[in-house]
Amino acid sequence: MVEPVLALRPRFAYNFRQMKISTAEFEQSAPDLKSCPAWALPEFAFIGRSNVGKSSLINLLAGRNALAKVSVTPGKTKLLNFFVLNGRWSLVDLPGYGYAHASHQDRDAFNRSVAEYLEGRRNLCRLFVLIDSRLPPQKIDLQFLKWTIEVGTPYALIFTKTDKLSQGILERNIGLMKRSLAAAGGALPDIFATSSVEKTGRQEILGYVEKILAENAGA
Repeated sequence: MVEPVLALRPRFAYNFRQMKISTAEFEQSAPDLKSCPAWALPEFAFIGRSNVGKSSLINLLAGRNALAKVSVTPGKTKLLNFFVLNGRWSLVDLPGYGYAHASHQDRDAFNRSVAEYLEGRRNLCRLFVLIDSRLPPQKIDLQFLKWTIEVGTPYALIFTKTDKLSQGILERNIGLMKRSLAAAGGALPDIFATSSVEKTGRQEILGYVEKILAENAGA
């Protein structure tokens, strides 16, 4: 795994092959694993706790203003939502964790559908876990990452909202997360930092997706 952060400010930009998004279409929603699309498209899933900026990031990556609905109410994504980009790969918007306004029964259902997908979806290439860059490692994020490591799901981290803090604090919080993951016994994942406001990190993430697609095609 690559240890350094792959996209912070421009001086940290990593030179992946550029990917142009020509088409981005919603395919379907699924309540559970058995309802997911019956296709062989490589899938890249996105998840994070409530209000981490997941919908804004998905719209940024797709180059669309409203591909994923941005809500002022956290936790609105309650299904596994599948989008097809360039007809080559699928971006999967997963229900988040940490719902403040969902019942215990609802939370159990969300967690179960996500767990089934992450453990059993054979064409999942990478899980992107979104982290609020403004905060030091949060217990709920660390708990989810620990479980991800235990089940062996390949993942990368995306630190969001980097326009809202200084680079020094950003690097400090990323460093704290690295140390927390190392203490949990997991290998350090690839790490990206983005801002949907400043539109930074987009090409690095898409280039990373392109790299994985190329590796899978050559396998």
